[in-house]
Amino acid sequence: MDMQTTPAPLVSSKALRLTLFGFLMAALFMATLDNQIVSTALPTIVGEFGQMERFGWIGSSYLLATCAVMPLYGKLGDLFGRRYVMIAAVTIFTLGSIACGLAVSMNTLIAARVFQGLGGGGIMVSIFSINADLFEPRERARYQSYSSLMLMASGAIGPVLGGTMSDLFGWRSIFLINIPIGAIVLAGLFVFLPYRRPTRQPKIDYAGALLLAGAVTSVVLLADGPELFGSLLSPGGLSVIAFGLVCAIAWVLVERRAPEPIVPLSLFANPSFSLFLVISLASGAIGIGMVNYFALFLQTTTGLSPSSAGLLFIMLTGGIVCGSLSAGRMISMTGRYKPFAIASASMAVIAMLLFTLIHPGTPIVLIALAMGFHGIGIGLGQQVPITGVQNMVSRGDVGAATGAVTLSRMAGASIAISLYGATIAAGLARHGGVIAGVEDIEKLTPAMLSALPASVQQAVAASYTAAFHPLFLTAAGIAAVALVSAVLLKSVRLPSAKG
Repeated sequence: MDMQTTPAPLVSSKALRLTLFGFLMAALFMATLDNQIVSTALPTIVGEFGQMERFGWIGSSYLLATCAVMPLYGKLGDLFGRRYVMIAAVTIFTLGSIACGLAVSMNTLIAARVFQGLGGGGIMVSIFSINADLFEPRERARYQSYSSLMLMASGAIGPVLGGTMSDLFGWRSIFLINIPIGAIVLAGLFVFLPYRRPTRQPKIDYAGALLLAGAVTSVVLLADGPELFGSLLSPGGLSVIAFGLVCAIAWVLVERRAPEPIVPLSLFANPSFSLFLVISLASGAIGIGMVNYFALFLQTTTGLSPSSAGLLFIMLTGGIVCGSLSAGRMISMTGRYKPFAIASASMAVIAMLLFTLIHPGTPIVLIALAMGFHGIGIGLGQQVPITGVQNMVSRGDVGAATGAVTLSRMAGASIAISLYGATIAAGLARHGGVIAGVEDIEKLTPAMLSALPASVQQAVAASYTAAFHPLFLTAAGIAAVALVSAVLLKSVRLPSAKG
């Protein structure tokens, strides 16, 4: 661990630190909410624009852009200071939100989502890096838990809020609401976020940033491979694989020689850094990637309406709140984070296995308890990867390391969304069969399902239950990988505020 002298906090007054932290949390909520808020409005958007085959790209394009720029933003913050990078990111995101709200076709909406994601990725990385400048290591663990809580809570609230706003004000409102929030956040940043001049001469690794973006983009495209290319072994799929490999190999070669690499390869000399990346990737897959599928699972297997199913997300969000706040306080007191990584991954494995036991007729109370249990597990481990890497790297590499970890979390979510979707589609193809009165089971909305005879509803619920079974087993396997990684982490005690 780097034992260098810790500089004074970026803001000396505790009251001003908390005020600034509040504006940062508003920005984080705004950016992360857009990962999920669009999900329940998608049928309305497709109804207006058509082009059902591009339905998934409204969400994937945002995540893809977010993942691609995260490492670059982390490095820009290290080189030029967090203030101007954060302000630029919020500005880009707000302008992208305006473009989304004014979209006139599916193509313009997808393009606007890409532009919006270019700002969203910067917001997420910059906030965690600014926290490292604002707070001492142990105090940081507690405030990092609030950041992680906002990240996960917005993901859980998003589907419910998106559906409600779309019904009341139209789908464009879910994007245009970001305009006043963005304006308030920008005003707060201009007033309260000071500029700290970096001590190094900026040398940006543009080649490394582009190559890493190409490699990440290839992975996300491959996760959508069956939908995009029909098969990973098709000419299109093989081309993406080849492109991704070339980008990855070239990136390693470039980073070895770059004076200011986007992600310093020296970070990988510490095995814990790679383990944190694996844990963070699994965290995104389990915590963020599952949200849309919980909504679909609840509505198709229990017959709940979207609003009623949304109420069960209160249990998930409540669990995340309890787990994240508890872990943040205990890490702050004890200085140890490894036990929480182990507990989080263990609970995720158990939760996913519990969901394989849920079937039509399972009491709602038991489903709610399973959601709450899963939420607590998510909350316990959310801040561990970022807290861990920020403690093990030098201050000059905090932004780059934070960007790498946050990138892995969002990449895990993006890849998992596509992987889970392919699993569900394959399951429905096997178990959906021909159901009387149902022309296409995948196009059934909850309202259409509730109007069908009880016997047909039961058949549809049984088909979806069978299709979701392998999805939950896949998620349990991902959580098991995170558990092994957590066990392998070195046991470290964070320095005290005086240390």
